[in-house]
Amino acid sequence: MKAKLILENGVTFEGKAFGYLEDTVGEVVFNTGMTGYQEVLTDPSYYGQIVTMTYPLIGNYGVNLEDGESKSPKVKGFIVREKCDNPNNFRCELEIDNYLKQNKIIGLEGLDTRALTKILRNSGTMRGIIALEELSEKEAMSKIKEFSNVDAVKTVTTKEVYEVAGKGKHVAIMDFGIKSNIINSFVKRDCKVTVFPADAKAEEILEVNPDLVFLSNGPGDPEDVVGAIEEIKKIVGKKPIVGICLGHQLIALALGGKTAKLKFGHRGCNHPVKDLVGNKVHITSQNHGYYVETLPQDVEVTHVNVNDGTVEGMRHKSLPIFSVQFHPEACPGPKDSDYIFDEFMKYSL
Repeated sequence: MKAKLILENGVTFEGKAFGYLEDTVGEVVFNTGMTGYQEVLTDPSYYGQIVTMTYPLIGNYGVNLEDGESKSPKVKGFIVREKCDNPNNFRCELEIDNYLKQNKIIGLEGLDTRALTKILRNSGTMRGIIALEELSEKEAMSKIKEFSNVDAVKTVTTKEVYEVAGKGKHVAIMDFGIKSNIINSFVKRDCKVTVFPADAKAEEILEVNPDLVFLSNGPGDPEDVVGAIEEIKKIVGKKPIVGICLGHQLIALALGGKTAKLKFGHRGCNHPVKDLVGNKVHITSQNHGYYVETLPQDVEVTHVNVNDGTVEGMRHKSLPIFSVQFHPEACPGPKDSDYIFDEFMKYSL
């Protein structure tokens, strides 16, 4: 079935719909990863977004039911140049078309993803609609303007507290849209993990007396998560705090820093980051549309993005607080930065 992608600037792309056939509206972004489409689809940080894959052939190794970063896909839509209908891999359980159908996600293929990516790079990410029916410009723009991702974290966070057993350090996690492999990375280090909803109160978290408080990744604008910022402030100085991605940004805001939106974001598996402490460059996996713009004087930068110089890691000069913008748990993806979890554990009580 034919379908169109209509951007909020009026640019239109025609393609062929697959997956679940229903119109969708979201923020249109691009990811430069050559592999890992299943992890992209199931990463809660993509909630509210229509993801364009820049690699031209997607689905060639199929989908399995073990490698998801959450229980189901979280994207609003999925755009590819060409989908593979005959995947070939011994772990393949589904091809991507049926996977999207089962999870009620629309896909769009056959359009010029290179041209779309150039538009997003030059003009910045923007909202868009994948439409199956013909829409007038007025109808399309009306639907696009109605879209909001303000409640993204509230949608993807756990609804109740749960534990993962372990004999080592006790890590309390504030779940803003956590990826499964982050929890796995703590479990591999024999940690006991208690996961709290994003709206958990500081008192609840402190009551379990954790050795370390971890703030997870998640979708949307960090400034929208006002309640969590206030609760993080109450934990500062009482327990060691570490974080990744959105968690990193929330720590910065809680300490008095500022965040801002990137023009087109960092999304992919090939982003070079310099560790200023170790004096090494690591290739990292990233997925964020916002960054830490300013920091207070008592916080120092530990990592920077080699491409644009943005803050990729920071630590407090006197308090046990450390966080990174990139994803050290990336799977699949580069393993250069897996050491970050060992650094996290050094901050535990």
